[in-house]
Amino acid sequence: MRRDRLRTVLFLLVGVGSIVIALALYLAPRWKPVKEAFASTTVLEDKSVDARFEIRGKRKPPPDLVVVGIDDATFQDLQQRWPFRRSYHARVIDRLRRDGAKLIVFDVQFTEPQGNTTQDIKDDNALLLACRKAGRCVMASTEFNDAGQAAVFGGPPGQKFARTVVGNGNVINDADGVVRRIYYRQQGIKPLGVVAYERLTGNKVTEGDLGGKTSYVDYAGPGGTIKRVSYSHVCPGCGRNSQGKRVKIPQAPPGFFKDKIVLVGPTAPTLQDIHETPYDPVMPGAEYQANVLQTARDGFPLRDSPTWLDILLIVLLGLVAPLASIRLRLWGIAVAVAVGLVYAVVAELAFDAGTVLSFTYPIGALLLSSVGSLGVHYVTEAFERQRVRDTFTRFVPESVVGDVLEQADGARLGGVGRYATVMFSDLRGFTSFAERLEPDQVIRVLNRYLTAMVDSAIIPNRGTLVDYMGDGIMAVFGAPIEMPDHADRALAAARAKLQELERFNDWIRAEYGFERTFRMGIGLNSGEVMSGNVGSEHRLAYTAIGDTTNTAARLEGMTKGTDYMLFMAESTKAALSSAPDDLAFVGEYEIRGRIEKLSIWSLEPARKPQDEQSFASVARGPTLADK
Repeated sequence: MRRDRLRTVLFLLVGVGSIVIALALYLAPRWKPVKEAFASTTVLEDKSVDARFEIRGKRKPPPDLVVVGIDDATFQDLQQRWPFRRSYHARVIDRLRRDGAKLIVFDVQFTEPQGNTTQDIKDDNALLLACRKAGRCVMASTEFNDAGQAAVFGGPPGQKFARTVVGNGNVINDADGVVRRIYYRQQGIKPLGVVAYERLTGNKVTEGDLGGKTSYVDYAGPGGTIKRVSYSHVCPGCGRNSQGKRVKIPQAPPGFFKDKIVLVGPTAPTLQDIHETPYDPVMPGAEYQANVLQTARDGFPLRDSPTWLDILLIVLLGLVAPLASIRLRLWGIAVAVAVGLVYAVVAELAFDAGTVLSFTYPIGALLLSSVGSLGVHYVTEAFERQRVRDTFTRFVPESVVGDVLEQADGARLGGVGRYATVMFSDLRGFTSFAERLEPDQVIRVLNRYLTAMVDSAIIPNRGTLVDYMGDGIMAVFGAPIEMPDHADRALAAARAKLQELERFNDWIRAEYGFERTFRMGIGLNSGEVMSGNVGSEHRLAYTAIGDTTNTAARLEGMTKGTDYMLFMAESTKAALSSAPDDLAFVGEYEIRGRIEKLSIWSLEPARKPQDEQSFASVARGPTLADK
């Protein structure tokens, strides 16, 4: 239980630590002193927004939005250098006015006069007059004075004469250079697309409409999604060939721009009015402003989720892996992966519905806690396996401990059914001998005997030590690790025990002058056993139980009062790979707890003159003496 509590605490600490880290990364960019240091995390979050745009895909563009692009075809048709003469722009405005365009937006800056010549002045005036006739023009500027005034058309008087309003043509780039958001005001002026919306509808946009100082641009798709027409196809009489002579350029059909919102601006990459967006690294400025205008028309539909919701998501996802791992162990990581996939789907669905959920930070908390939980699992597993190794090293040879661990479930090796050979052995006469010695001497002698029996007989033959019972020993061969030659190994261990007994007797005589020779009783029986660790969480013991074990114990007891120190059941003899030459048949005898008689075998070297109690005291039926 204590190990489980410690494991639970470690998992919870991983969850809390992951949440704290994710929250710190989430909140840090809002704190100006460290904003730059955590810019990379905001970039990841922004990239997740780009991915959501990509997954959502291109949408059908508004049918009444048109971009008149100053593109490469325009330069070929007009054979003019940029900037074009303003009389050309006047012709474009006149054409759009005649077609009945609802709004004309120029993403071209006219803050300086075209020139000082008479023709330049005429061209400037032509543009002002064209705007005045249209009565629905919006111009762009990137420069404003402290009063928020632009020098377009010479300043406010010229703008008033031209019935024109001016919008801010600047954009804001995120840390990675991508334009994802629009601002409410810069230099006191709203963005060009927002001013165009206000001019179109007569509705004023407030900061609350954006949901704050900035809002997402709800792009319809990559560059080219909104319908484009070449500038030269809207400029009648502007065509020239390479010699400068007028040529006829195909024009858009009459009435094509009726009830359309038209944005005029550069689209040719050489003019460098391009921006990187979630969909496109080279979106022209005019199309960007068209997307801004449409975003305003749609009511700025994309909004960040509230901070409290983001924090809640970070906490919830940060706890998934630790809590799942407490109950499900490694399957808890699979649960975390599944939750991450589900959250990705939820984030995309929420995006489609207009809510931009935080993605990087909740998923980051999930990832951190998953890695931490995996680490806790493997660390605790390593400690547990070492503990189990230390436990099983007492039972089995070091060489098979690894095999045992592969079959173990934590510290438990439960319910393993094996066909094995069980061995019981006991040292005869040790109790009366021990009464003559001091306690420390008794323990010394007993340890000497047990060490010899285990280290020189059981362990070398890959037996599993099950238990010590005073001077008695229980071992099993073929469990928990299956061994096809378990009977041969058990018999070899019995022979080794008899040899070690002789050495032990020699040591006793030399050490304590004890003339009496100790005898031993060994019982071997083969059959099905159930082996595994049993006990409480605080104390476990390996054991092998079943009728096979009970019979082996009784065979060991039956050696008392006989000429034999080893009794081996017929089942063990049958399991031997080959019968040894010194095998001796003892007889068939009844065994307590069994209905049928049991054939008992022994080895000739295991026969010694008896000097202890009669065999009849432990075996029912005819004794060996009667035999």
